[in-house]
Parts: sequence; structure tokens; C-alpha cells
Amino acid sequence: MPLTRSFKDTVKARAARDPAFREALLTEAVESFLAGELDVGKTVLRDYIHATIGFDRLAAETGSSTKSLMRMLSADGNPTASNLFSILGTVQKEAGLRLTVTAGRSTASS
Repeated sequence: MPLTRSFKDTVKARAARDPAFREALLTEAVESFLAGELDVGKTVLRDYIHATIGFDRLAAETGSSTKSLMRMLSADGNPTASNLFSILGTVQKEAGLRLTVTAGRSTASS
């Protein structure tokens, strides 16, 4: 059975009406990066950007080209720490959020 709406359109529509969902998307992206899951983090961050600020506006704010930003967050992309933090800083500012990191002990055994 075919889907009647694309995944990106569904995410964008939900993000437009649900601030908690937008915040959860951005949080999930950062948590994925911190867990060493770069590909997951890039995918979720890309979905967040599509659903909120958009790549054209992000490019204007960061001083990078739209194409370069899209390439950085693609499956084969490899953003530098500087570029990644620039993107995260810009989307936080745009969203009126300030993400913080809290240290905790791992419960996983070695």
C-alpha cells in the first residue's frame, strides 16, 4: 500500500504544529552525535533543518553555501567540528533554544 504523504512532508507538518516535536528532533540529533552515531545525527539534523529553518536560510546565517551544507549532512558527508557547531549554534538561535550537556555515569558494563 503506497504512502499518501512523504516522510519529509509528514515530519515538516508535525514540526510546524508541535514545538515539543521540533525540540525532540534537535535533541535527538545532538544525542546521536554525542553517542558516536554520526550518520544518525546527520540524518536527524537534516530532517530538522528541512522542517524548520531550511537550508537556504541556514546558508545565509552560517556563511556557507546551501549545497555545501546539504553535502555535509548527506550520508557521505563529513562535516568538520567547526561547521557542525556553526550549524548547531545557528539552529539553536533560530529556535530560541539552548541545548546543554549533562555528564552522567554509564550503566553499561565493560
